[in-house]
Amino acid sequence: MLAVFGHLNPDTDAITAALVYARLLARQGVDAQAFRLGELNFETAFVLREAGVDAPALLPALEAGAAVALVDHNESAQSAPNLAELNVTRVVDHHKLGDLSTAQPPYLRFEPVGCTGTILLKLHREAGLSVEPLDARLMLSAILSDTLHFRSPTTTQEDRDAVAFLAPVAGIEDVEAYALAMFAAKSDLGDTPAETLLRMDYKVFPFGDVAAPQQWGIGVIETTNPAYVFGRQAELLAAMADVKAADGLAGVLLSVVDILNETNRTLVLGDAEAQVLGGAFGVSVDGPVADLGARISRKKQIVPTLEAYFAPQG
Repeated sequence: MLAVFGHLNPDTDAITAALVYARLLARQGVDAQAFRLGELNFETAFVLREAGVDAPALLPALEAGAAVALVDHNESAQSAPNLAELNVTRVVDHHKLGDLSTAQPPYLRFEPVGCTGTILLKLHREAGLSVEPLDARLMLSAILSDTLHFRSPTTTQEDRDAVAFLAPVAGIEDVEAYALAMFAAKSDLGDTPAETLLRMDYKVFPFGDVAAPQQWGIGVIETTNPAYVFGRQAELLAAMADVKAADGLAGVLLSVVDILNETNRTLVLGDAEAQVLGGAFGVSVDGPVADLGARISRKKQIVPTLEAYFAPQG
């Protein structure tokens, strides 16, 4: 059995890509099963509930050498803890190359598009297979999520074309209304514990010297109600401090992205984070919040800027 899974702290793309790719492989004669590496966020739970689909099971402990397929990620820090012992046979992703290494040549499919779902649609077409309505709904949901309904700078024309094709197959007549319903679900944070909010869309990145990089945790809360998030600012800063200490990180950042107004205000934990934000982005940091303007994409606007800032000189 081939285990198919997305990254830690999974988002809608990570979960739906695992489900869709596992089914696509099964239709091609591969014994594949989707799994997840963490709990669903509110948006993803909404998407699966509306589609009438159960969430994939948590990935069980796999023996060394077990065959796996990665979707929506390829960096070890964002994957299964024993990834180095597993046999990665396939990767379908839309992120930059990470530190993945394999013992045998794997199948790799990377494309600079806004979502793994866009690539999976291409794989259906290349295999000569029709797109099932359920898979169409899952892929469409992922594209809307990852591109913030085409607001994100990661959006490509291929993502727009994919949604135009998938919507009628999925039976979704009003794409905008559906996207807003997804974002409303994402924003309905209720009494969620602060650390859970921090880790919902959270990844750790190595910056600087390859031999001894600094590890930074970068979380994102995409919401239509940023006032609610900032109303819990003190709790979130405390959770950031706890995570930084517990995980031995050099810094922790939490970007609060206003989906509708396309702005980013980032919580600043302390002096180290303030110095880095000021130096990397050229912004004035006064207190616990930095205004990063329209930089709403961690993948395209936040992480690359930090990589350039930390890059060894000379």
